[in-house]
Amino acid sequence: MDIKHLQYFIEVTKFNSFSKAADHLFITQPTISKMIKNLEEELGVTLFDRSRKQLTLTDAGKIILEQAKLIDKAFNNLESELDNLLELKKGHIRIGLPPIFDAHFLIKIIGLFHEKYPGITFQLEEDGSKKIEEDVKNGLLDVGVIVLPTKEEVFDYFAFMEEDLQLILHPSHPLAKKEEVQLSELADESFILFNKDFVLNDKIVSSCNIAGFTPHIISESSQWSFIEEMVASKLGVSLLPESICGHLKEHVKTVKVVNPSIGWNLAMIWSKELYLSYAAKEWLRFTMDHFIHQNQ
Repeated sequence: MDIKHLQYFIEVTKFNSFSKAADHLFITQPTISKMIKNLEEELGVTLFDRSRKQLTLTDAGKIILEQAKLIDKAFNNLESELDNLLELKKGHIRIGLPPIFDAHFLIKIIGLFHEKYPGITFQLEEDGSKKIEEDVKNGLLDVGVIVLPTKEEVFDYFAFMEEDLQLILHPSHPLAKKEEVQLSELADESFILFNKDFVLNDKIVSSCNIAGFTPHIISESSQWSFIEEMVASKLGVSLLPESICGHLKEHVKTVKVVNPSIGWNLAMIWSKELYLSYAAKEWLRFTMDHFIHQNQ
């Protein structure tokens, strides 16, 4: 049985005639009669009482008609919903964002995308790169912004930003007057870092180890604004991306870090294995085009 068997059956009951239903469907009467006969054989019931002059539904036919109409309606709704998806009239995109980077430019792209596809909605989740990778892998997010490197056997990705971290410290700190600071000069400082859910934590600790010391971490946070306030309260120093440093207030000072400088590279990731919705695919295409044109 396929949907056409039920649709032809509905048409016959609508016109109460095989010939009129056949004319309406632009098929021959023998074709529709054969389809109804096949349906009856498959269901094991008689749908029409053919002994009378007027075509009449049997009791079984009446029950089948009710269910056939429901199935036909559901099928039509399915076609309509698929059309909406294919034409991007509907959809929902789940994006993971680390609170460690300046999302203003990404929000701007979302605004431009919304102008073009107003029926598509967005869900934005803030978390560290490690958790975002886990959620994309498990299908809880469609795409995520993370700090590279990533697991290339698991994710496809598009790199879109590269910048250095800068030292932030209280303006009264002895190093605040310098134009640049060697990382080894921070060996005796107290550090305030993002927590261990953030790849940046690993990157800073690893860079300090290369510079010859293990950083003394007195506090960790998941919000750069808290880190800023702690530095402003003279609790310690921190390292934040340049784009974030541009939003800091005057109660902290930023200084370039060298030997080694600590860079980070942001990318958008999505799963190689899991299904990606039409809306999410179009969002990726739209976003990549935006960055490519911006950098030309």
